[in-house]
Amino acid sequence: MSEVVVSTRIRLARNLADVPFPSRMTVTQKRELSDKVSEIAKSIMDFDRIDMENLSSVQALSLVEQHLISPEFIKNTEGKTLLLSKDKTVSIMLNEEDHIRLQVIMPSLMLKEAYEIANDIDNKLSFKLSFAFSEKFGYLTQCPTNLGTGMRASVMLHLPALVKSRIIPKISDNLSKLGLTIRGIYGESSEPVGALYQLSNQVSLGISESAAVENLENISSQLVSQEIKARDRILSDIEVVDTICRSLGILKSARIISSKEATNLLSNVRLGVAHKVVDSLSLDNLDKLMCDIQPASVMQKFSQITPQERDIKRADYLREKLN
Repeated sequence: MSEVVVSTRIRLARNLADVPFPSRMTVTQKRELSDKVSEIAKSIMDFDRIDMENLSSVQALSLVEQHLISPEFIKNTEGKTLLLSKDKTVSIMLNEEDHIRLQVIMPSLMLKEAYEIANDIDNKLSFKLSFAFSEKFGYLTQCPTNLGTGMRASVMLHLPALVKSRIIPKISDNLSKLGLTIRGIYGESSEPVGALYQLSNQVSLGISESAAVENLENISSQLVSQEIKARDRILSDIEVVDTICRSLGILKSARIISSKEATNLLSNVRLGVAHKVVDSLSLDNLDKLMCDIQPASVMQKFSQITPQERDIKRADYLREKLN
């Protein structure tokens, strides 16, 4: 399953009763809420606290590239706080669109396991915090599309064969009829790169959390089957195999390379590793490399470098890791 499903994420949106939504809060109110929720959350799990206003733009963007926070969270950072578990499996964004955005990320297709962890933390938080809840609408959220469970479950999929088969637009249309959406890896409005897609539920009102998780798991399994069948077809083509091997060759020898080109080439190599065309690498290491070579993650290692210098350092890093 990990050949196609890179990771699983469960995200719960919660707001405190009798407190304005973050868009209506003052910075002082946000900081007070961050202090209150942080103290309670730290009594549940060993979190590191990161106040976003203390981070540079590069440090903040690197967290987005690691999928630990949303792109929205790095805008107007005053009063925003990130709580991050030691293993980076659990993160809590405070004062994003909602007061609390609890997120659990796990490898491969582990939706039920991720949901159990998120639900356990949510239950423990609810014992000490009064969440905004309506008998009619469920959990109240700033955006009406999150009303109900307040849950977004998603899986990150690597779909190079379906992309090559040019059927992603048709799949997207069919998924929307089932209450699901497929997007780029950074969510809404992001473009897919390296054949990586995020599949998630759209409906959170009028459906239970367990039903949403089961539905997403079933559809994900169907997509995995479609992708595997498509891979069997395209990998019989010597030109596809040649593209995989050439991609690895470029990554091992390039002296300057952009993040987009590197991601696309790593995507080709990932397909080769998954199906034994390439046997010298692991999927886990490739998935880590895809994060490590993104712009902000490269810039974090070096201070005040130009875009061209960044592309040179990226190429150096790839040669070091792949040779």
